[in-house]
Amino acid sequence: MKRKLSWMCAAVIGLSAFPAFMTAAAPATPPLINAEPTEPAPSPATEAPVVAQTAPSREVKLTFAQIAPPPGSMALRGVNPNGGIEFGMRSDEVASKAVLNLEYTPSPSLLPVQSQLKVYLNDELMGVLPVTKEQLGKKTLAQVPINPLFITDFNRVRLEFVGHYRDVCENPASSTLWLDIGRNSALDLTYNMLAVNNDLSHFPVPFFDPRDNRPVTLPIVFADMPDLAQQQAASIVASWFGSRAGWRGQRFPVLYNHLPDRNAIVFATNDRRPDFLRDHPAVNAPVIEMMSHPDNPYVKLLVVFGRDDKDLLQAAKGIAQGNILFRGSSVVVNDVKPLLARKPYDAPNWVRTDRPVTFGELKTYEEQLQSSGLEPAPINVSLNLPPDLYLLRSNGIDMDLNYRYTSPPTKDSSRLDISLNNQFLQAFSLNSTQETNRLLLRLPVLQGLLDGKTDVSIPALKLGAMNQLRFDFRYMNPMPGGSVDNCITFQPVPNHVVIGDDSTIDFSKYYHFIAMPDLRAFANAGFPFSRMADLSDTLAVMPKTPTEAQMETLLNTVGAIGGQTGFPAINLTITDDSAQIADKDADLLIIGAIPGKLK
Repeated sequence: MKRKLSWMCAAVIGLSAFPAFMTAAAPATPPLINAEPTEPAPSPATEAPVVAQTAPSREVKLTFAQIAPPPGSMALRGVNPNGGIEFGMRSDEVASKAVLNLEYTPSPSLLPVQSQLKVYLNDELMGVLPVTKEQLGKKTLAQVPINPLFITDFNRVRLEFVGHYRDVCENPASSTLWLDIGRNSALDLTYNMLAVNNDLSHFPVPFFDPRDNRPVTLPIVFADMPDLAQQQAASIVASWFGSRAGWRGQRFPVLYNHLPDRNAIVFATNDRRPDFLRDHPAVNAPVIEMMSHPDNPYVKLLVVFGRDDKDLLQAAKGIAQGNILFRGSSVVVNDVKPLLARKPYDAPNWVRTDRPVTFGELKTYEEQLQSSGLEPAPINVSLNLPPDLYLLRSNGIDMDLNYRYTSPPTKDSSRLDISLNNQFLQAFSLNSTQETNRLLLRLPVLQGLLDGKTDVSIPALKLGAMNQLRFDFRYMNPMPGGSVDNCITFQPVPNHVVIGDDSTIDFSKYYHFIAMPDLRAFANAGFPFSRMADLSDTLAVMPKTPTEAQMETLLNTVGAIGGQTGFPAINLTITDDSAQIADKDADLLIIGAIPGKLK
């Protein structure tokens, strides 16, 4: 059966349909210092690394609203005293200064001095903020200097609340033990750039650094207006970087014979090369070379070189398919083996719909499916579904859940709560005598809520978007009691909970159907082009003389689709002949004016 022809037209000025990934930092005034850190100033032997005075630097303000778990504020309690933030540092930068500006409010019931807030960086104590009598129940602003020597590629700032409300016979679960951290708290950092060697062994660093949470902006440079083969090579590379950028977002400005003032990708052949490469020796094979910007040693250029356009395509596919052993300042791409043909809906970032999927396949880091603590943190699993999954009139989605947990000491109301996209689904008791912990349940496609006046249907699953499945293990922890004369105290023991990797969720019983065109499906999931992750069913129609803006639109589009699918567009076809699309069974991606035959 011939597939229905569908097409999209992207405006030259850009893709406003794609969601914005940049989060603007909230303006904030420097906080007052009314709490002194207990850690002494570092001695000269522990000063920050020496960086050349001419090295470029940048100031960064990371607010808790940006990098802390939603909603950005933290509620530290007696039974849950820890909170924290995480941030990364690029490998071509070094931190020279760091200050933590905290905004917090302590409970008015706390004992001064005995109650305090400890600040750790990567488990190293950076400072202690004692709670004074004047601060009780009031918003407090404090600064804690952070020793930049302890800042690495991945960092955790941990805040530990030590709270006391009486001298004897305390109950750690008392509602008077609290300290709230405001979402306007921020970590101020100063980074200095490092002059790195031209070494490809760390590729894709510095062009893409996974430690950098900012959207990826990577200019693409051509000698002049690129032909179809160069457009395809650039699209393959842009989509690969887009697949690596993922949730960060990406942008690929295009320049003709002009170098930007930041890291960039350059495409050049022996006959067509930018002016800054006019004295570069000719190559006799596809070559990928890393070199410094001629005017700025801190900026690096990745030059994709070839004898002709065929070599550029081979080098681009070598980058995207991972067939190259990167080392030294340049490598030769001798051979690129073709990959197996892709199947519909097999994008790495999408949940498989042809068979049951295990939770082990869905987790993104090793300890994602386990949690510990007196009140274990929720376990979250992300589900990214194709936008055309037809779930109407469905009885639900089968989930086989295996889990383990620390048994409650007595039979009580401890339970497991399951939620989908912040909508409560079902609760199950945590039985202290249960031998097998396995649930066979069905996730509703539509969850009806009754408010007393009308029925409201709330979609439980969002198609073409990220879904969050959350498991909350809630324990009724026994706490000490007694009186001042007869006090009963003990050390609470943390609970441990695990969702088994062999748990499964099954979307294989459903059809694929969606009315097209649908700009929401295109903006959220790159659909219908993303149906084949390698874009083998996509035909991009370009103007015969594309401008820089039109080329940028093409690269931004395939980069965004790569970010949605997690796979590069190695089989994308590009044409500038509208006569070839009349009877073409393909998804058409049109950049520029719509051909007359399609109007």
